[in-house]
Formats: sequence, C-alpha cells, structure tokens
Amino acid sequence: MSFASFDIDTDKKEPRRAGKKWPWYGAPIFCVIWFTIFYVAVIPSFFSYPKMLYVRDEAHHLDEFIGERAKIQLAEYSAIGNKMVGSVNNEEHTVNFIKREVQKIVEQARTDLYDIESEVQYVSGSFYLWEAATSYDNVSNVVVKITRKDSPSDKYLLVNSHYDSEVKTPAAGDDGIMVVVMLETLRVIALSDRPLAHPVVFLFNGGEEANMLGSHGFITKHKWAKNCKALINLDSTGSGGREVLFQTGPNHPWLMNYYQKHAPHPWSVTLAEELFQNNFIPSDTDFRIFRDFGNVPGLDMAHALNGYVYHTKYDNFKNLARGTYQSTGENVLALTWALANAPELDDTDAHEEGHAVFFDYLGWFMVVYTESASIAINTVVSVSALISIGISIYFMTVDDGADAPKAILLRFCVIFLVQVAAVIIAWALTIIVAVFMHAVGLSESWYHGVWMTFGLFFCPMFLGLGLLPAFYIGRTKEKTNMKLNETIACFMHAHCILIVLICVILMGMGIRSAFFPMFGLFFYTISVILQLIFKGIFKKRFFMPVHMLCQVAPFLFYTFLNYEFLLVFVPMQGRDGPDSKPDMLLALFIALMTMHFAGFIIPILFKFRKAKIFISMFGVITIIFIILAATPAGFPFKAEVAAQRYYVLHTQRILHNEDSTTTTETGFYIQPVDTRYSELYDTTLKNVEPESWLKNNCANEPYCGLPLYSGRWLNWKDSARWIYSTAPNLPVQTELNEISRQSITANKTRIEYSLKAGDRIVIYIDPKPNVEITNWSFDETVLNDGRKPPYFIYHVYSMVKERLNFWLEFEHDVANTNGPYFKMAVGVHFLYHQEHYTQDYKDFLSTFPDWTYTTDWFASYESWVI
Repeated sequence: MSFASFDIDTDKKEPRRAGKKWPWYGAPIFCVIWFTIFYVAVIPSFFSYPKMLYVRDEAHHLDEFIGERAKIQLAEYSAIGNKMVGSVNNEEHTVNFIKREVQKIVEQARTDLYDIESEVQYVSGSFYLWEAATSYDNVSNVVVKITRKDSPSDKYLLVNSHYDSEVKTPAAGDDGIMVVVMLETLRVIALSDRPLAHPVVFLFNGGEEANMLGSHGFITKHKWAKNCKALINLDSTGSGGREVLFQTGPNHPWLMNYYQKHAPHPWSVTLAEELFQNNFIPSDTDFRIFRDFGNVPGLDMAHALNGYVYHTKYDNFKNLARGTYQSTGENVLALTWALANAPELDDTDAHEEGHAVFFDYLGWFMVVYTESASIAINTVVSVSALISIGISIYFMTVDDGADAPKAILLRFCVIFLVQVAAVIIAWALTIIVAVFMHAVGLSESWYHGVWMTFGLFFCPMFLGLGLLPAFYIGRTKEKTNMKLNETIACFMHAHCILIVLICVILMGMGIRSAFFPMFGLFFYTISVILQLIFKGIFKKRFFMPVHMLCQVAPFLFYTFLNYEFLLVFVPMQGRDGPDSKPDMLLALFIALMTMHFAGFIIPILFKFRKAKIFISMFGVITIIFIILAATPAGFPFKAEVAAQRYYVLHTQRILHNEDSTTTTETGFYIQPVDTRYSELYDTTLKNVEPESWLKNNCANEPYCGLPLYSGRWLNWKDSARWIYSTAPNLPVQTELNEISRQSITANKTRIEYSLKAGDRIVIYIDPKPNVEITNWSFDETVLNDGRKPPYFIYHVYSMVKERLNFWLEFEHDVANTNGPYFKMAVGVHFLYHQEHYTQDYKDFLSTFPDWTYTTDWFASYESWVI
C-alpha cells in the first residue's frame, strides 16, 4: 500500500466525499506496525537494567553501588532458609548474618568521617490493626545509625526493610534483596567522603510478615525513632525486577521532587498509589506503621515482578531477576544520599503541602507536579482540546464543496452519538466476556498465560470501538459531501470529547490520576492544532501523518501502563480471595486503558477497504480465545511457575459446651485463596464435609469455630472445607487457667487469666446478649471505637516461654450473677514446625496436584463458655 496519499484534499478528480481508500491488505499491516512499536519499545524499556558492577572493579567505581556484592550476600541470606518471627533462623541466624555484615562495614569505614552505631533491639508492644487488637513480645530488630562527625543535625533519614519471612519461603525477594541493598548502601556511604548532612538510620526489622510488628516496635519504642523525619521503605510483592514507587508522602510532594531528580531508573505512577490506598492490592507494608504511629512521611517502594512466587518456597535466590541488584541498588543509594542531604529534613512540617501527581514515561524519565498544578493543567488541556475541535469543525464547514454548516454540525452530533454508542458497546462486550468466563467456570484462564487477555478483553474493545462506526460510514457514504478523512476526524473529535468528560469527572472526584486521560488529550490536541496550522499555511491538513505521529507517544504510554498492570496485577489475583471476581477487574481496567489509545487509532481502519470485515475479525479472535480457555491451553495454573494457592491447616478443635460436655474434632481445614477452586474439590479432595458443617459451627462458635490466622479468612469461609482425620502432633497443649475473679460492682466483673500456648495466638471473645466488655489488658482501640463483637485478638511471642497473662472486665445484668457471660476461644498456630507433621498430614498434602501450592501448618482451636 502507498502512504503517499495520506491526505486526499489534493485529489480533485473524484467526488469530494469518496476519497481514495487504501487496499484491504494494508489493515493487517497497519495493526502489525503498532504491535511492532509495542514490542520494540515497551517491553525492552520495562526490562531495561543497568550493567552490573563487580567487586573486582570497585576501585574504579568509588561511591557506586556494587551489585555483585549484594548478590553474594543474598545467596548467603537465602541459604539460611525460612525465617519466621520466633524461629531460630530468624532470631539468631539471620540476626547474626546482618550483624556480621554490619561489622565488616564498620571495620572498613572512614572512621575519621563517620560514627556508626548498631544494636539489636528486642521490643514488646501492642496496637490496633486490621480489626484486631495486636500485641507482641520480644520481637527483634537490627538498627544501625551512620552519622557524619561534622554534622550537628538531630534529624534523621530512616531506611527500612524486613528480614523475616512468611511460611516456608526463604524470602530472597520478599524481602532479602532489600536487606542486602541496604547493606551495600550503608557500605558505600561509610567509605565515601561525600556530604551527609543528616544521619541515616538503617532499620533491618525482624517482624513485618507477622503483621508489621518490628516497625511498630521501632517507631514507638526506639530511642532514635522520634528523630526520624523521612522514610525510604523497601518491600516486595514479587521476586525482584524494577522496584515500583507506589506510595509517597502523604502530603509531602517535595519527596517526589527528589525522586524525580535523583532516581536513575524511575518507575512510579500516581495511579498505583491510589489503587493501593483504595485496597485494590491485597497487601500492606511497614509504610502504614511509620505513617500512622510515627507521622513519618516517605517513599514506599517494592519489587513486583513474578508475583507468582510471592510468599512461596519458590521465592528463592535462583528465581530473583538478575538485573535487580544493580537497578534497585543505584536507586536506593541515590535516594538515600539525596534525602539525607535534603534541607527539608530539618523541618518537614513546614513542607507538608498537599499531594503530588507523578508518573514515569516508559521508565525513561519522571514527570512530577503538585496537585493544584494538575488541576490547572488538566483544565487547560481539556479546554484547549474542546476549542481546537470546535475550530476544526468550523473549517470543515467553510471548505469548498462542503455541506451547509448546519448539515456539518448535525452530522457531527450524529457521529458523537454513534461514538458514544460504540464506547458503550465496547465496554459492554468486554464486561460480558468477563461475566461469561466467570459464570462458566473459566475464570483466570489468563493467570499463567497473560497473552490470553489479548483475545478475551482487548479484542472485544477493538471490535466495539470499530464496528458500529464502520457500519455508519458505509450506510451514509452517499448522503454527504464530507470527506472520508473529515468523517474519521469527527469520530476522533467525538472520542476526544468523551475523554474530556472522563478527565473532568475524575478531577471532580478529587482523583489525582486524572492525569491519565489528560495525557492522551494533550497529544491529540497537539495533532489537531498542527493540522490547523498546516491548513492555514499549506492549504493542506496532512491529517493522517500528523495524527499518527502524534499518537505514538500516548500509545507507548498507555500500552506501557497496560503491560505494567498485567505483570503486577495478574499474579495478585491468585491470592485475592475466593470471593473475588478477577476477570471483571482485568476487564474493567483493560477497557479503561484501551479506550484511551484505541479510540484514536481504530478509526484509521476506516480508511481501508473491507474495513467492516477486518474489524469483525476481532470478534472472531475473541471467540477463538474463549474456546482456547476451555482447552488445556487455557488452564490457568502451572507447577512451580504459577501455582494455585491453598491454606491447609491440620487442626484439633476442642469445644467446651455449656452443659459441661466436651466435643473434640480433628481434621484438615482447607481454605482456597483464589476464585477457581472447584476443580480441586470436584476431582481431588474426598470426604469433604458439606457446607452445613460450616453453617452449624458459625451458629455456635465465634468466627465459625475455625482457627483463623487472619480476620480476612472469615470473609472467605464459604469456600472453606473440612475433612475429618487423625489428630495433629501439637508440641504445646493449650492451657487456660482462671487466676482470679473479682466483682467490682453488682454488675461488673473482672477476670484474670493465664494462658499457656504456642507463639502465635489468636483469641476470640464473643459476649452473650446483655453483656459488654468494658476494658481489658489488650489494646483498647477495639473497645473505645465501639467495634462489634466477636473480638479478634492477635498475639505473637518471639523466643519467649512465659505464659500469656491477661485480664478483662465486663458488665452484665444484675440478675445474671452466675453467667454465662461470654464465649472465649483460643486458636494457636504452629507455622514453622514441620518436624512435627504427622504421616497422615504429609500423605494428605501429597494428594494435592502439582499445579497447586499449599501454605500449610498445624493449629488448635479450643473454646470455653465463661
């Protein structure tokens, strides 16, 4: 096909409306060109890493991060194995590893320039988090402070990561890589003579995975905590890759200015922050603790690549992306130096002034501006887009041979309505596919093969955006003198107006991600203005070449965001809960993303002959992909690569009833973590108790009588199953002893208890009618805020053998002097004691298919009527 005829204004021999259509075979070539642009620009940009620096060459790279050293250290860290709070691996082996590495740094450091202090903090405390009264004893942190001797400042920068792990995982990605990045960052600073205006505290915290206990212990109890005025928090939801900055501030936009200026490998977007803070991401970080309990603003960064291995045994040294060490190291080192020298650190309160709007462009550079500036920018761009569209339509009415102005305006109004209908149809088709896939049990068919999303969700959008306008153009081609290019431009103008509406609505809702539609509006407005200029100077618009050139930048921007979203969010859907609808989430996000770039590219297909047939092929592709989803090619899970997750707890339940009888049950409690669990129940698990078993327990026991480790599990209970089996081998039997009972008033009683149990304890308290818990020895937020019972209490011991002593006070009817007053249940979890697994438990776990992954431990549940 020839692209010499982009503009048909010069062709005076044919009727003005007809124009020259391009050959039909150009349509697939046109699409291939855009796909090629994506593959040669977007994917390489996402996986672009700096060259690793080696220890042998560090003499030539003074003040630079040496990635190989971090790699060597991570191999040693990972070899320690699982590192759960309370285990010897965490409290001794990992602590000693960090202490040894810190001591090496101290021995090499410039003692003439720096003072380096370090200590192991052992801390206990309590707080309220996630609907639970949380407490802990003897959690460990390793804390290091480096101070330049010529610095008088008592304002510190805090850099944090955690060295503990989740069940069964060696935690190379979450969060070992960040631990060794911090060690190497400390080493480079300690050997440098560069300025360091403020001391830097490196917190290696030992209790993040156990509900962020280590960070709470530091920020509320450590002597240096009150001096920490800004934060760099480092975490992971994957296994390396580029780290994404997904939370900032809050209300400290100056932090993003430093990130923009100093991070050599930026990856950050306001959209991620707003998604995270609105619970679209099933996770949390220590950033919350420093923010809520220490009022410390900061930057929250995490790795997100290969989230399939997150919190599994596959989060190991081998699976960590090789480019991670140097890329993340250079960012963290640069940001640590920059923020440690920031004058804003002297008085951060004075710089608390709203939010920032930020985004990177393909990881090449950052764009940062204030929230107030974003409102002005969005408004100016939106108004400019509308004005330029108005002028463009006006020039269509004054061109030679054009229809009457009223006819042009009427036709544009009709085109606008057609475009609105096309967008609605496109969204509807995409959502219908998602609903259908969920309804027929084919959800998550894209989980391992992300390429499936192209046919299932992108193609319905392309089909809907193109087919109705193509039919409209075909039906009206003989009824107007408007050029084909002008008709196509009108469809783009109409789509631009829709994007303006989205931008305005987002601004009205106070959503900072309104920059997202603004970006596309900006480049479309530029293309229209350029066409108007060329029309005034050269009497030609050069519509097609100008428009397509101006679409390259937004196409790359939106497809890069799309690609990021799929790589980050698809693995997360495998742990978002059995009641989630992941197909719907992906369909909605892809529809939103696709609308912003496809609405300005799909209309170009109308220039090709047989456009309707070609556009219809997107629908054929969707049908093909739906069929593929029902075949083994669409099976979402793969052994060791993208496994389906289950919690499996070998459980003993002892229920002390009101009539003084005792019921004892033992078995396996199975809790799916994603929505597509029916295959396992239908084909593998046998002797599963019916749902009535769970309903009966929910009626009689707090939290359904299940040994829940997280309150979130209660929302998942309808998918849980129970299989009776032999008893687990509990290394500690639960003992609850009443120490004292005191009547404070006629209707107020205080009871003290002593509890012997393991190191992970969950206590449920469910008052009877007309009984109110008024006070207790746990965190009082639950009571003070008027939370409804049953109450969820979570306690963690770390290397402590003492019994848990606690008390509670309650009010009751004066007539009810003998009770019962409430039901108390104690769940005890043994998360890192695999040496106590029974043979029956091992045999049961071995029945799970290789495409599943079990997070398994054993637990007890015992309840009493008090």
